[in-house]
Amino acid sequence: MQKPPTFVLVHGAFANSFSFAPLQAELALLGHRSAAVDLPGHGFGATFPAAYQSPQDLVGLAAEPGGIKGVTLADNVTRVIEALERAKRNGPTVLVAHSRGGVTITAVANARPDLIDRIVYVSAWCPVELDVAGYYAEPEMAGVDAGAFATALLGNPGELGLLRVNFRTADATALTAFRQAFAADLTDDEFRTFLNTFQPDENLDAGTSADRAQAATWGTVPRTYVRLAADASLPPAVQDRMIREADALTPDNPFDVHTLDGSHLRWLVHPKPAAELLAALAGPAES
Repeated sequence: MQKPPTFVLVHGAFANSFSFAPLQAELALLGHRSAAVDLPGHGFGATFPAAYQSPQDLVGLAAEPGGIKGVTLADNVTRVIEALERAKRNGPTVLVAHSRGGVTITAVANARPDLIDRIVYVSAWCPVELDVAGYYAEPEMAGVDAGAFATALLGNPGELGLLRVNFRTADATALTAFRQAFAADLTDDEFRTFLNTFQPDENLDAGTSADRAQAATWGTVPRTYVRLAADASLPPAVQDRMIREADALTPDNPFDVHTLDGSHLRWLVHPKPAAELLAALAGPAES
């Protein structure tokens, strides 16, 4: 009898493994094991400057160094490969990513497709024909205001060597922008609770053309895309474009596509439908 898979979960920008806790609980109750990975500089490896605490020192926060400076996509890939190598000793693996985590798992599958039995993107970046920055200039992203968070940005990314966002801001304009982009269908309490799981710093390396999906490696792994129908930060039109591009790259191994209702973050706050979908992809749990 084949062993059940381990779900290896990879978070997005400014996030960490903590955001997967509700999903992991649901998976466990369905009889499935999972491991949420903190990418370098995330989770307990993150920097939360004293100036980020209350009362905030915004001038100090704009200049204070952060430990994620210098972290690269290659570092992220190494971290996930290490987790996959350990998980693979126990049986198959299902590699799952959300949002910017899709960039990482795409590069992981380019490097080590042998470690992955299925790769799953949940409204996650899957760059095929363009780099991530390139998609922002395309019509499918026309409704996304890339400058909506400007009032919450702190410091000069070029000088800090990282991107810093004040998620603890009380600025109504910034909070409204966050809410509309990520969590329009959550309650005020749910939204603020999730916002407080974010960390202020993110690395600047989103990869190059060499990190896009490669047919000879990434393209050999069975794959699933879970669309989020009300995602305003990575709209369905962009999700669908990446699915089409990937299927054109490897038509003999197309995406298995599913759709969940909700915003960019709702599936993590109310994870039961997503857990049931992932469990179905894995097959019956071990009895």
